[in-house]
Amino acid sequence: MMTLTRRLRRDVQHVGLKVLRMRKLHFSVRQYSQLAAMLAVHQQQQQQQQQQQQQLLRQGAWTIFGCHRKEASLDFHTTSSLWSEQVVKVPAFPDSISEGDIRFTCKVGDSFAADEAVMEIETDKTTMPVPAPFAGKISVILVKDGDTVKPGQDLFKMTPGDAPAKPAAAPAAAAPAPAAPAPAPAAPAPAPAAARPPVPPPPAARPPPPPPPPPPSPPTPPPAAARPPPPASPAAAGGDGIHRISGTRSGKRVKMNRMRLKIAARLKDAQNTAAMLTTFNEVDMSYAMNFRKENMDAFMKKYGIKLGFMSIFSKASANALQDQPVVNAVIDGQETLYRDFIDISVAVATPRGLVVPVIRNVENMNYADIEKALGGLADKAKRDAITVQDMEGGTFTISNGGVFGSLMGTPIINMPQSAILGMHGILERPIAIKGQVVVRPMMYVALTYDHRLIDGREAVTFLRKIKSFLENPEELSIPL
Repeated sequence: MMTLTRRLRRDVQHVGLKVLRMRKLHFSVRQYSQLAAMLAVHQQQQQQQQQQQQQLLRQGAWTIFGCHRKEASLDFHTTSSLWSEQVVKVPAFPDSISEGDIRFTCKVGDSFAADEAVMEIETDKTTMPVPAPFAGKISVILVKDGDTVKPGQDLFKMTPGDAPAKPAAAPAAAAPAPAAPAPAPAAPAPAPAAARPPVPPPPAARPPPPPPPPPPSPPTPPPAAARPPPPASPAAAGGDGIHRISGTRSGKRVKMNRMRLKIAARLKDAQNTAAMLTTFNEVDMSYAMNFRKENMDAFMKKYGIKLGFMSIFSKASANALQDQPVVNAVIDGQETLYRDFIDISVAVATPRGLVVPVIRNVENMNYADIEKALGGLADKAKRDAITVQDMEGGTFTISNGGVFGSLMGTPIINMPQSAILGMHGILERPIAIKGQVVVRPMMYVALTYDHRLIDGREAVTFLRKIKSFLENPEELSIPL
């Protein structure tokens, strides 16, 4: 076997160098070497092909790699055993997941590049892609959309082939964009009209120019371009079966995905388990807004990222949790478990549902560290690549409903945690300061806590600590 492998590699390298000189190399020498190695392993595993191996040894490597000369060009082909149809199976799941629902939009005959996601498996906690093992086409699909699958189950069959040329289409689509500026040349047309005024006889010709301006205004391409976005928006929001109401007095039943079912079960479990109570306070955001504005340029220049309110609130929460450690604790049976670390879960809304990835050891982070962590999680959320490991753990949760315009709300605890902070929209309101009524940007903050463990004193003190941090420029600048 070793003799065959070495001989294959020597022959392949000899042929590869020969073809390289002719500039007709279809495969690299490294690829041919890999193919030879794969063939050797395959032959070693198939003991029943002993006779065929002996025949190959007698005939030499040229029975495996055919070489045909056609008008000063060389074409190479390999045996079908190396590039035969393969069955792709369900990949292994994390320890806490045993099954999932298959989701796909592909069909038989579709082409995919190597490692490109062909299907997705929705689990209770995340979505796992099923990548193509190599470039090729789907020959057979062995499951149906929505079927429940388990690790090791057959999903589809794939035949090797060329990768799709999708990237080439993108640049072509980008080409029309430059064409849009074409309307600009219309502006030079009025210029000649402007040249006419210098001539004294045609001063009366000025009335005609007014008519030309009306024609440019009537063109309604901009509104027409604005029309496509509306239909796209509901489609984007309809990732879970939501569709536009047409008024046809009909309905549509859509199966809830596993993530939505899990979210529903966890939220109801929180209501049934915890004695939830919510306390409110309001924060004057003018200090935090001025602090962010003054340090934005320097922060951006130093770290290459923007300074946002979420990092400020995360650091304020970490300070408040250190001041009130019971809010960071959790009930474990008949004991209270106090954690010496602060892992903050950040609620993120995705098309598939609400996920809460975790930023770990926030007590040791500054604003830049938190922003980098948030940026990485946001990028994963956009790509729907958040994993189970990203969401495991967490001692406290922050939910920012203000990004959707929420004025006030009562968030639900993310079990088994004991509290959750709710951020809301920033709105200018008149408030009294030192006997005078002034208008300030205000935000309502809410803390929902498990009253079985946390008393009202600790909860109110926690919120006041956050308020003090956000309204004190000196405290704001410490984590910078």
